[in-house]
Amino acid sequence: MKIIVNGERREAEAVTLAALLLDLGYEGAIVATAINGDFVPASDREAQPLGDGDRVEILAPMQGG
Repeated sequence: MKIIVNGERREAEAVTLAALLLDLGYEGAIVATAINGDFVPASDREAQPLGDGDRVEILAPMQGG
């Protein structure tokens, strides 16, 4: 299916948000996620399905002052 991850079009085989994070190398990383502008908590990622055309945002915390 075709999705958009952080503004870039991608072809994805993952059917859940958790599987997508694994495919993209975010396993174990602390990140915030949203699909189509709606926040998805870490506890819901396994059950959160992905659909063709979804917009996924993955944000990692940054340090600085």
